[in-house]
Amino acid sequence: MNYLISVLPQLLSGAGITLKLFGLTLLGSIPLGIVLAFILASHLQPFKLLVQVYVWIMRGTPLLLQLIFIFYGLPLLLPSLVLERFDAALLAFVINYAAYFAEIFRGGIQSIPQGQYEAAQVLRLSKMQTIKRIIIPQVVKITLPSVGNEVVNLVKDTSLVYILGLSDMMRIGKIAMERDTTLLPLVGVGLIYLVMTGLFTLIMKLLENKLNYYR
Repeated sequence: MNYLISVLPQLLSGAGITLKLFGLTLLGSIPLGIVLAFILASHLQPFKLLVQVYVWIMRGTPLLLQLIFIFYGLPLLLPSLVLERFDAALLAFVINYAAYFAEIFRGGIQSIPQGQYEAAQVLRLSKMQTIKRIIIPQVVKITLPSVGNEVVNLVKDTSLVYILGLSDMMRIGKIAMERDTTLLPLVGVGLIYLVMTGLFTLIMKLLENKLNYYR
């Protein structure tokens, strides 16, 4: 126990990187996912096809491979494009999770009855007003459980950035384990991840309960 307490500050410093990556990924991937979802649900065939291919690639290849490609591969293709480790990780996570969110939101958009669009036209609402006031609030409620699952997955997936040499919890725990020849640092990492996933699961559950008025 004393050993875990002694390495806790190091692990928590890595947790800061983890939470920063987590937060910025959500800020980038959710809005992008919403935009892509409306394209997927539209009749704009050329753009729709491009987004479908993008989603297929992002969902069909491992996130770890995407991380390696963006950090190590892009500079080989474009020598002028050299990203910092954190920036490369953030880019990979945003474009990966945007693809998953796009499919989730697309399902929510297409589940809205056509009659609601017709009612909005009767009320002389513009397309933007219809999307903002009628469609998006319902889509949020419909998709919240699935979004919550992706949020929890994102917390755990941040551990993959150790492959890029970022000083996140996993890398710090691995270094401490090898230095002190004990598994306790990884036990500490696991406990911190459990706390974070439990906290975000609770937050998403509270949001679901708060939005029950849509039922």
